[in-house]
Amino acid sequence: QVQLVESGGGLVRAGDSLRLSCAASGRTFSRYGMGWFRQAPGKEREFVASINNNDALTSYADSVRGRFTVSRDNTKNTVYLRMNSLKVEDTAVYYCAGTSRGFGIRMTEYEYWGQGTQVTVSV
Repeated sequence: QVQLVESGGGLVRAGDSLRLSCAASGRTFSRYGMGWFRQAPGKEREFVASINNNDALTSYADSVRGRFTVSRDNTKNTVYLRMNSLKVEDTAVYYCAGTSRGFGIRMTEYEYWGQGTQVTVSV
């Protein structure tokens, strides 16, 4: 059983940076692969980035690769998403998710979801 709470969203200008955090409860956080997804109004939720359970592998959507960095600190039960060079099209609600499989890139692979945090990028 894992509970996830995202934070760190806000309003920024294009080109700025922002770091999202996802705090997890549970005794077995280190077993879970963690992912970030986002959903803009009127659009489907999409994959952003993921990191495996032992911090050995990461994956990124083409749209964010080179700009975003996902990381985790298992001692703090926290996963992060550092977003640099933000673009207007990055505007969305960002969701943290966890998978007991240890790694995932698709929504269906994730069992646990946070409530989301809003990121708005203005031109």
